[in-house]
Parts: sequence; structure tokens; C-alpha cells
Amino acid sequence: MAFTYFFRDMQTLELIHKDVLPVIRGHRYIDIWDAGCAHGPEPYSIAIILREKMSRMLFRNVRIYATDIDTSDQFGQTISDGVYPEGEIKRIPGEIRRKYFTKADEPNNYRLIDEIKSRVSFVKHDLLSLEPVRTGFSLIVCKNVLLHFNRQQRVDVIRMFHSTLRQGGFLLTEQTQKLPPEAKELFQQATPEAQVFGKLEVCSEMRI
Repeated sequence: MAFTYFFRDMQTLELIHKDVLPVIRGHRYIDIWDAGCAHGPEPYSIAIILREKMSRMLFRNVRIYATDIDTSDQFGQTISDGVYPEGEIKRIPGEIRRKYFTKADEPNNYRLIDEIKSRVSFVKHDLLSLEPVRTGFSLIVCKNVLLHFNRQQRVDVIRMFHSTLRQGGFLLTEQTQKLPPEAKELFQQATPEAQVFGKLEVCSEMRI
């Protein structure tokens, strides 16, 4: 199972509500694609961060599509159950942890509350198929995945992300993963603090 935990790379995740949420909160539905979600800590971390900054009513408009190639065939059930060992949630501030987790039946395990679980759904998906799970996303998060692809694969996937985002949407990537030069006409960096990029509208005949 992929190595991850709740609130990993908190500095980057915090920029979602600082630089992205003020733009996308006006969308009727805030559709988010977490591509390469592993067994769920990242999309659930995003859901918690958004809930902290939204009213209950507005949060109901958030829909997070968590996807992974999932060769283990375990991620979907783990995400659906929303049960995680204590070691994966220990980096969450205590007040937030107590607010969104309850003790599970299994010793040293904790369960997410239904309000958070209901916003995240899992779909098994291979990014290299270049077929999006849907279109019209406000935000796409793709971390720790692109670095495993060769250069042309990265370009192709980023181009697919661009076509999948709605106008005014954002792409967030791993801090150490720079966009290839071929993508310079597709996105502009939204903040110097992280790899957060706003979608640019381009002519349909433009090629990268």
C-alpha cells in the first residue's frame, strides 16, 4: 500500500483554501479530482480542510473523486469504510482530529464521520488511459504520480487535465514536480509558494 498519511504536505494543502477556495467557492458544485489518491488520506484531508472553511450547506456542494490504479484492489473498500490506524492520523491537530474522527471497533483505529466520508468517492482509474473520470473539475490534485511517468506521458496527462478542468479551474502538483515547458501555454502559476496553477484558455488548434 502506498506510503501516505493525513495532512501530509500541509503547507501545500493549506494553499487550497488560501488561493483556490476564494475562486471556486462560487461554483454551483465544487468538483475535485484527486488523481493518485492511494488509500484515501489525501482526499479526506482536502475534505476536512474545505469543511473547516465552509458552512455545512456550502460543503454539501463539494464532490471529491478519488482515483488510483489500485493494483492491490484494497483502496476502494478502505476509502468507503473511512477507518484508519492511529499512526496515520497522529499529525492532525488534536482539535480537528476529535471533531472529524471517532473511535472504531478495531483497537487503535479511528473512523471518519459521515459528513466527510459522504463527500469522497473512489474510482479505480489509470491516468495513462488519458480518459478523465469526468469533466468540469474546479480543482485537480495530482501529487507523487507524475514523477513516475516519462516526459511524454507527463505532457499527455497534463494536457488531459487541462481539457478536464472547467474555466477558472486549478491544478495542484507535487512541490518538487515542475510542469514541463510544453505546458506553459496551458497554465499559469497561481502562487509562488507552491505548484498551484490556474487554467489558461488556449486556441483549440494549439498543440503542445
